[in-house]
Amino acid sequence: MPKGTNQKLKLYYLSRIMTEKTDDEHHITMPEIQRALEGYGVTADRKSLYDDLEALRVLGIDVIGEKNGRSYSYHVGKKQFEIAELKLLVDAIQSSKFITEKKSNDLIKKLTSLASNYEASQLKRQVVVRGRIKTMNESIYYIVDEIHNAITNNKKIRFEYLRWNLDKKMERRKDKLYEVSPWALTWDDENYYLIGFDAEEDKIKHYRVDKMRDIEFADEKREGKEHFKQFDMAAYARMNFGMFGGEEVRVKLHFQNEMVGVLLDRFGKDISIYRTDKEGWSETYVDVALSDQFLGWIFSLGTKVKIVDPEEVVERFAGEIRAMNKMYGKKKDIKKKTDIRTDIRIVRKNVLTV
Repeated sequence: MPKGTNQKLKLYYLSRIMTEKTDDEHHITMPEIQRALEGYGVTADRKSLYDDLEALRVLGIDVIGEKNGRSYSYHVGKKQFEIAELKLLVDAIQSSKFITEKKSNDLIKKLTSLASNYEASQLKRQVVVRGRIKTMNESIYYIVDEIHNAITNNKKIRFEYLRWNLDKKMERRKDKLYEVSPWALTWDDENYYLIGFDAEEDKIKHYRVDKMRDIEFADEKREGKEHFKQFDMAAYARMNFGMFGGEEVRVKLHFQNEMVGVLLDRFGKDISIYRTDKEGWSETYVDVALSDQFLGWIFSLGTKVKIVDPEEVVERFAGEIRAMNKMYGKKKDIKKKTDIRTDIRIVRKNVLTV
């Protein structure tokens, strides 16, 4: 029997048909396969198609044939990605702040091509995250790629580092370029960060990738290898609240027992927890980068979590409370100095003791 038309493309189109039109819930018969191939301008007899389906199995496509009455039907079982995995990836892309709306749609469209037409409809999901504004920096993907290339080639990088101004435009933080030895990329607080070594300050620092621009390779090799030998990325992220840096300090916290979940979620299950003399309260020690963001987090927990050590951190927190009280207090309610000192002592007592 003479060969059909467009035989060179037959196996490719057959793989598309099986992947797009079948899954565990949707099967296709041999006549339906032939008609689908004809839609691509390919003709084939049954015998050659049996061989082609076997070839797809050899290539790693899980083609399954099942007998239904007098006839057989075929479908693809296990695929490269299960539908649950694709849903997870789609949700992650849609909810990611650093991925632009346009790029999100492009990536999701590519992911749907890995599922059957029936499964693809389940991927048209809308993950709504309150207050989420996606980045407008479309070049972030290329910046990330450049950073990876610099890490692979053991090169320093130079770049402009930007910030917002009151006109809602991005401007350079300083006139000269930043020069950094890149060592890692991390995702934290809904943003992508470069973790690198600043030789001028002799310390590890981090930078928002979406605020970097015009990256170029330096001729010099990376520095700071000794700083990263024992570097713990997870611990670094936990210590820097919202990736706002500050002096590293070990803080002693007293907390109501019901708040243990909040502390474990923030600092991990490796922290040690001790009972205190006061019923219903416990204490722990955590390493943090002392910043306004950390103090703001403590403030948000109200009277259920308190800083008790070291003294300078307690003083700083008490000072912030006094400044807030002064900012929001009404003039007609201002007290004499002696009353203010009394208030300060009360604040300090509340911060220091449980």
